Amino acid sequence: MSIHFKINNTEVEAEPGELLIHTAQKYGIEIPSLCHNDKVKSYGACGVCVVENAKGGKLMRSCSTEVGPQFEGMEIYTETPRVIQARKIAVELLMTDHTGDCRPPCMLECPAHTDCQGYVGLIANGFTEEAVRLIMEKIPLPASIGRVCPHPCEKACRRAALEEPVSIANLKRFAGDVNLGKGEHAYKPDVLPDTGKKVAVIGGGPAGLTAAAVLRGKGHAVEVFDMMPEMGGMLRYGIPEYRLPKAIVAQEVALLASMGIGMHNNVKVGEGKYTLEYFRSEYDAVIVAIGAWTSSRMRIPGEDLAGVMGGIDFLREIALGKIPDLGRKVAVVGGGNTAMDACRSAVRAGASEVYTIYRRTRAEMPAEQIEIDEAEEEGVVFKFLCNPVEILGKDGRVCAVKAQKMKLGEPDAGGRRAPVPVDGEFETIEVDTVIMAIGQSCNLSGFETLEHTKKNTLSADETNFTTSESGVFACGDVTNRGAGIAIAAIAEAQKAAAAAHEYLTSGLAAERAKNEDEMFYSKRELSKEQIREEYSFRNSENRVPLRHRSAQERKTDFKE
Repeated sequence: MSIHFKINNTEVEAEPGELLIHTAQKYGIEIPSLCHNDKVKSYGACGVCVVENAKGGKLMRSCSTEVGPQFEGMEIYTETPRVIQARKIAVELLMTDHTGDCRPPCMLECPAHTDCQGYVGLIANGFTEEAVRLIMEKIPLPASIGRVCPHPCEKACRRAALEEPVSIANLKRFAGDVNLGKGEHAYKPDVLPDTGKKVAVIGGGPAGLTAAAVLRGKGHAVEVFDMMPEMGGMLRYGIPEYRLPKAIVAQEVALLASMGIGMHNNVKVGEGKYTLEYFRSEYDAVIVAIGAWTSSRMRIPGEDLAGVMGGIDFLREIALGKIPDLGRKVAVVGGGNTAMDACRSAVRAGASEVYTIYRRTRAEMPAEQIEIDEAEEEGVVFKFLCNPVEILGKDGRVCAVKAQKMKLGEPDAGGRRAPVPVDGEFETIEVDTVIMAIGQSCNLSGFETLEHTKKNTLSADETNFTTSESGVFACGDVTNRGAGIAIAAIAEAQKAAAAAHEYLTSGLAAERAKNEDEMFYSKRELSKEQIREEYSFRNSENRVPLRHRSAQERKTDFKE
């Protein structure tokens, strides 16, 4: 006869003799444990799997406690202060004699803590489907992210000390493409039984789609609302087709929709009935992931002339098929990936001369090296140590950019050497169009009731991503620090979704959310020489480069 009780306020059902941890797992309730190792007996195990009985406050190990008649009507909690303290003590005891790597460097460097080592190993051994499953535990858009991620994981790869890092991002892309190639048989995350809870996700970019996938997987009814005609956010409207085909984004979005996620486009918060208050009243939780869609301005004379546009605005028009008339000569201001996307897109849009104006040197450019190299191959001219001080016009339209010569001074707060003006030295560059790709900001219209930061982003707790209003969470570019890379937005979305799930099931999100960043990891700090010595038995082998079309061929179209 089945036994009924509650875990974190969720009604559960178990058979007599069933281990408590297995019951929790069956309902998608996570309890940390090291007891999966067959060589470790439960009575001598780690002790981190403890939970608390609400009546009497007794702690019990979920890995060795069997469900019995005494559980009928019991209320069990997995994240109380006593449980957290007990787990902390258990982990500290385990770590007293531990000097190895708890996690591989690539996994720790990935903002989403993706198990890079795990899926690379699975692919290497021919288990591509299993690799996809592992990747999608953290990244629901592997084919898209595999194409555009600046792969901080590879920068931490110890193989780089031997010759080159493992091609982690391209392997993620490969696994994602193989999965999409299966069509209706493609793997998609499992969905737990319906909880009866409804969640609205505002924003259909990488953060919003990730939060939606996680919460739908937990059994909640999820609907995504986005202001653009199609889902994908900046993946669709901010990254050129030659880097990320729209068809890939569409396929991955369709796969998520097949999980039962509702998708609603052309919906802007603050217009018609779609106010934040509407979402709060109609849904049990709200996740705000609207991104940063406003191009930053330099605030220099002439910026309002016809022919001056923002980098994000330009890329969005290209994505919508509205290729603007740029004239013959184009200047792109900035040194990041958006600037590279803009200058390379300008070449493809028909400009015969494209300049990239950057106030530091090539070495300080934050853009990916391959983007810089390929832009140069396609004919983009780089104007380093130049900073626009005025946009000159004729008859109300751009005719030139006046740039001050710069030199590098002392390092700034980020470690890069600060550009310093060279008195009296200027250069005038004749152009027909100026594209400002110096940053992005948020448009918070419709979200005035939420607390804002000085950066005009939404203020969100960085542990559980709660906002100033109960039941409303925020993640991605719209929060705290502002615009960043897609994988960082995905990482925040994972945390926000986990906190929202806790809020929906136990109400504990405001107290504590599971946060991998706070966990203790032992990590060896090895020099390159030590790494070479430790891995000297490995054969040296460079990574296989991806095939690329010639610059002459690729700059004539937007094909991948």
